[in-house]
Amino acid sequence: MPPIGFKEWSFVCEALGQGVQTLILRKGGIHEGKSGFHFQHDAFWLFPTGFHTQAESLKWMPENAGEVTVPQDEQRERVDVHYFAKLHQVWRITDWDKVAALEPLHVWKDEVVRERFAWNEESCLHVALVRMYALPEIWSFPYERGYGGCRSWVKLPAEGEAKEQVALQYPVMNDDTWEDAAHTVRGMLGS
Repeated sequence: MPPIGFKEWSFVCEALGQGVQTLILRKGGIHEGKSGFHFQHDAFWLFPTGFHTQAESLKWMPENAGEVTVPQDEQRERVDVHYFAKLHQVWRITDWDKVAALEPLHVWKDEVVRERFAWNEESCLHVALVRMYALPEIWSFPYERGYGGCRSWVKLPAEGEAKEQVALQYPVMNDDTWEDAAHTVRGMLGS
């Protein structure tokens, strides 16, 4: 299987990659198919995307915001990937109070999370607990039109498979910090 990329705003990729958060919140993309969104892969690269109002949608900004800002798909020529994620647990939450309680654990503003939660008649959010790893050097490759659109998952160039083993040598959190963060999330959402 080719390496897989999970599309996420570039600043959120940085929040995950810098250990600011360990959660991914997802409603799903427009092109997720009849079954809707679900986490299809246990391990994946973070594929940073450009979203022109992400700075106004987040309560945290990376210090290197200028370096990690990504152009919109139409102007994009390259993809720079730095972070690899291992999925540890997923919850499908339909209770707004549980979602709201996660507020200290992520960088999205409340109104963005509310919009994602109530984006259709079902009102739910997929929450993933991930452990992050960082490549010592950025993996860069040409942008292709097939990466665009409202989908969450994209196939990446084959050389990413070998890079996974490299990334796994560089966790962004030490084991104790990671275990504490995971324990906090599981305490709030259940094991």
